[in-house]
Amino acid sequence: MIICLDSGNSRLKWGVHDGHAWLEQGAAEHDDATALAALVGRWPRPRHLLLANVAGTAAAARIRERLGAWAPLLQEIRSGERCAGVTNHYRQPERLGVDRWCALLGARARTKTPCLVVMAGTATTIDSLDGDGNFLGGPILPGSDLMRQALARDTADLPLACGDWSAMPRCTEDAIASGVLEAQLGAIERAFARLAVPTAICLLSGGNAGVLLPHLGIPYIEAPNLPLEGLLCIARECRPAP
Repeated sequence: MIICLDSGNSRLKWGVHDGHAWLEQGAAEHDDATALAALVGRWPRPRHLLLANVAGTAAAARIRERLGAWAPLLQEIRSGERCAGVTNHYRQPERLGVDRWCALLGARARTKTPCLVVMAGTATTIDSLDGDGNFLGGPILPGSDLMRQALARDTADLPLACGDWSAMPRCTEDAIASGVLEAQLGAIERAFARLAVPTAICLLSGGNAGVLLPHLGIPYIEAPNLPLEGLLCIARECRPAP
């Protein structure tokens, strides 16, 4: 059995895989002390226990503590130069965020066509993967919630808007919501255009994916929990050290 943990900036996601299919996937806030303890209580001791962590050393320490008897099994994954058919062309491969690296591996497992790998969460990452599995690079921008919060925090008269998208917004709340969404979509669609391959597709994952999907003007696949899929690839193909 393989258990994969994806520790993001605000939430911890997990998946339990038996070698054939996912048996369980779930998520909890980082300060939920019961979620990992319950996971340990529900399942037998795994063969692999992998963690992709971008929430810092304190979060990793809390995860180890809550794993109890499983803590010695935990393998914290780092970005590398090559794995599961993906070659990392980042200037310093180890500096690529491990969540992005795992998402690229998960995307490559889903499709061998050129693709854009978008993680829409606290930040939005937009990464390009060619048909040979080369990670070509990609931009990072604030996620939708961060954009709205920045406007509310740093301007005198703009609210923390909960408006709706409109092609021609006629109130401030809708104007902010529409501007934020257009910025996200524009960045994604410009990056997609740079792939310049007729068969290319966009794989979209992350907590804000559902907000973006209805408005995307490019071919896409909704691909929940891509980092967990990438961790599974590492466990299966790249043989993390025991």
